[in-house]
Amino acid sequence: MKIAVIDGMGGGIGSQAVQILKSLNNNDIDIIALGTNSQATSNMIRAGAHEGSTGENAISWMCNQVDIIIGPLAIVAANSMMGEISPKMSESIASSHARKLLLPVSKCNIDVIGLESLQFKTIFNELEIKIKKILEGK
Repeated sequence: MKIAVIDGMGGGIGSQAVQILKSLNNNDIDIIALGTNSQATSNMIRAGAHEGSTGENAISWMCNQVDIIIGPLAIVAANSMMGEISPKMSESIASSHARKLLLPVSKCNIDVIGLESLQFKTIFNELEIKIKKILEGK
C-alpha cells in the first residue's frame, strides 16, 4: 500500500504522521513524503519516509499513484499554507481516487465546527487508529 504524506512549511505535521506510520512496523506500507518545499520533504524523510519529492508537479502527479493521502486539511484548500498549496495541488489532491485522511488543523482560516478543542495528541491518536482499521480491511 502506497501512502503519501503531504505537508508544507516545516513539515512538522507530516513528520509526525510519518512517525506514526513507521511505528506500525508494517512492511506492506510504502511511505512517500510529498513536500511543498524542500525543508518539509527533508524533515519527513528524516522522520522515516521511504522516499520523497518536492513541489507542485510532484504532488499533483503522485496523487493518482497512491492509495492513501495524509495531510492537514489545508492541502485541499487552494492558496492555503501562506500560498504554498497552489490551486493545481489542491485540485489534484481533492480529485484523486486515493482515500484522504485529513487532519483538522485550523491554521488556514478553515474551522471544522465541533473540533476546535482537539489537541494534536488526540488528532494523531485518531489517525493511528484509522490507519490500523484501514490496514485490517475494516
